[in-house]
Formats: sequence, C-alpha cells, structure tokens
Amino acid sequence: MALPISASSASSGSQSALSESTFLSRVRRLTVDGKRAGEGYWSPDGKRLVFQSERDPANPFYQIFVLDFATGDTKRISPGVGKTTCAFFRPGSSEIMFGSTHLDPKSKQYQDEELAFRASGKERRYAWDYDPEMDIFAVDEKTGTTKRLTTARGYDAEGGYSPDGQWIVFSSMRDAYNRTLSAAEQKQLELDASYFAEVYIMKADGSGQTRLTDWPGYDGGTFFTKDGKIVWRHFEENGLVANVWTMNPDGSDKKQLTDFGAMSWAPYEHPSGEYFVFASNKLGFENFEVFMVDKAGAKEPVRITYTAGFDGLPVPSPDGTQMAFTSARGGGAGSAGQIYLAQWNHEAAMAALKAAGPRQTPKR
Repeated sequence: MALPISASSASSGSQSALSESTFLSRVRRLTVDGKRAGEGYWSPDGKRLVFQSERDPANPFYQIFVLDFATGDTKRISPGVGKTTCAFFRPGSSEIMFGSTHLDPKSKQYQDEELAFRASGKERRYAWDYDPEMDIFAVDEKTGTTKRLTTARGYDAEGGYSPDGQWIVFSSMRDAYNRTLSAAEQKQLELDASYFAEVYIMKADGSGQTRLTDWPGYDGGTFFTKDGKIVWRHFEENGLVANVWTMNPDGSDKKQLTDFGAMSWAPYEHPSGEYFVFASNKLGFENFEVFMVDKAGAKEPVRITYTAGFDGLPVPSPDGTQMAFTSARGGGAGSAGQIYLAQWNHEAAMAALKAAGPRQTPKR
C-alpha cells in the first residue's frame, strides 16, 4: 500500500520524488475479454461500471456493457449493432446514456467490411472515425426501452449527466452538416471532422439543445462537476494541442486549467471537488500518462502514472477511494487497451498538489 506523503516531503523532493505507487496501489486489470475496452464510468452508488468493449465476434466495433462488482457479471445494454461510445449512468434513475449508430441502415455493412479487413491480415493505425450517424440514446434498464435523444446529422456523443440527472452536456459535430460549408471548411471536414465539434447542453429528455462553445477546434470530453460547472477539453486548430477547461452551464466564465503545449484531455473531477485527473502526452506523442491538476488550475499538474504506452481516461469512484482507467500496460492481447482498477491515495494527491509550483506556460 502506498503511504501518504506530507506536503513538506513532497516539496523537498519535488515531483521527482513521486512515483505511480505514491498515488495508486493494488493496480489490477479489470476487463479481459475482447480486443479492447475503455471508458469505464461508475454508477452513483459505486457498485457497477459501464464501459465500452470490442468483444462480439460478429461486431468488430465497441458495444456498451455493465459490470456488477458484487457478482462479477457483465451484460450488454446497447443494441449490439453498429458502433457505440461514451456511456454514463443517470443519477436517480435506471437509465444509461450512450452514443450509437445502430439506426444507420449501413451499420451491418460497415461491420462486415471491417471484419473482412481484419481477416485479411492488414494493419492500420487505430483512429476514431466520428461517424456522422452517431446519436445519443438512453436505455432504461428496468423496462429495456431505448429513447433517442439527438437527431441532428453529425457525431453526437461524449455526454455526461448533471449531478441531479436533469441535464446532459455533450459534444456535437452537427455544425459541419447543418449549413453550406466554404471550400476551406469542406476540405477541413474531409481531413478531420472533429475540428467542428462543439459543446452542447440539453435536458435529460433531449429537449432544449443549446450550443455553449464557438471556437475553431475540437471541443468535447464533457462532464459536469459536483458544483454544477462543466469540464471539457478544447483542441487548438492544429489538432495536436489540447487543454482542460471549465465553464458555467450557460457557457460563461470559461477558464483554462492546463497549458502543457501537448494533448491534455479526458478530464474528470475527483469527488472531493479539489482537483481533476486527466491524460496527456506531454512526455511523448505515443506516451499518454495520467496527471492531476488543482481545481483552479493555478498549480503545475502532477504526474500520476509512470508506465510506458497509453494510460488515460481516469475516472475516480464516487467515494474517491479507487480509480478506473484505460491502459495498454498489459501487453499481448491487452496492448490495445483494457480497463484497470486501483486504490487511490487522496491524501497523497492533496499533499502533492499543495507542494506543486505555479502553473508553467510552455514556450511555443
């Protein structure tokens, strides 16, 4: 077990004295089935985890599953057809939200084409395709009914419920499809559709959809904080640099919390409300590590993981004592990424943040 560090010891040794074991203990792999799994989000009571996984032999794309920690049982709650992503439990309800393309008539065709490509033995770099037929749905676990919440053409996903379960914040690329694009914009769409992603908010029933950001570059990875603000990550126009931001649910008071000059994304608030955990490739383009930053973004972020390869998408448990994250550290069948679980040392985190120096601005 990692022992808490005092603020004085953290300061005297600086961040060089820290290691992964300072913050994480009992690190173990949680998902084992399928090619890859990721984005594990806790139920409000901390007894279950909803996540996405490629594990169906007939469908090479992600589907949504729920893991029950008490029984160890895993069940699929998405339709099983098409692509899915970004699931989230609705507080005070039996509903689970997720993004899906299952209503696209071409879903089965795309599955077959992808299966044929993989069977050919060919390889390509893994990349998310921002399918314009992706919409947000909510399934009721008690009744089994599924409701469609967004209908606009363009990728709608990356949603999170407000703490009271009455609102959803999400990312949408509809601005690339709901108007006539200039020649330059059309070229940009063909190059990278995510450039057009903006943050939206809507009521939990899908009504009142309102745009909150209006910047060039990808805005997404959206979640509510415990005090009702929104945390997300904004990519600069070049698509290579991203930072963690917060704002009010009406889009006001936007504040930048990180400035690594690298790709910092997947922010999530610790339930204490004192800091955010996030992932960044500050240490190398292919080497994502988990970091944390104080709520105000005044201090230099502190590194959490120290394992080569991908470590990201960190999500603390509702009681703040555990951390689920996606990692490729397993090697072999797990090299594509699986979900890991670890005990989290909040006292050590607070001490390290207290000892951290002021936030640095990199030279560009």
